[in-house]
Amino acid sequence: MTLRIIAGVDEAGRGPLAGPVLAAAVILDPKAPIAGLDDSKRLSAKRRAELEQRIHRQALAWALGRAEVHEIDRLNILHATLLAMQRAVLALSLLPEQVLVDGNRCPELAVPVQAVVGGDRTVAAISAASVLAKVARDRELLALDRRYPGYGFAKHKGYPTAAHIEALGRLGPTAVHRRSFAPVRRVLAQDPVQPMGDIAYGD
Repeated sequence: MTLRIIAGVDEAGRGPLAGPVLAAAVILDPKAPIAGLDDSKRLSAKRRAELEQRIHRQALAWALGRAEVHEIDRLNILHATLLAMQRAVLALSLLPEQVLVDGNRCPELAVPVQAVVGGDRTVAAISAASVLAKVARDRELLALDRRYPGYGFAKHKGYPTAAHIEALGRLGPTAVHRRSFAPVRRVLAQDPVQPMGDIAYGD
């Protein structure tokens, strides 16, 4: 019996106030299982980096998709996330026969797609996608930390920590802050200046 080609999909970056939302799609090789896969949030940064390398080497196919800050602000975070997932699947070098997505909402695809609540802990391909999306996004936030010093992106990765909120109020939003998110909206309402920086994100 021929094994079905199944892609797992997950995202990173729905909750942060800054930066893109990234999604990954992974088709694992059933003949080369990867031990230790789990929800990326339950793994150390070191372990995620190790798994990323193994996934890159052993998966039959993998790809990343993204939605930029302007798309998040225009579409809302849910629809931007689904768009990033769709882009990740479309970027795969193999056409999957089925797509399994972490959570309870699915992107529109030309192949059968199923949502799996808690899939990043129970479905290996989704766990692998969780790792790739998290590592890739964290790497981008390290680059943003160098571009926009003072906000602490390297530490909080854009999430709304107390330190991030304080820096946002003190320094104002950057060009990569999500202006549709309430904490950023509040700062803009108090001081409606142009966001810091005019360099397009992702250059």
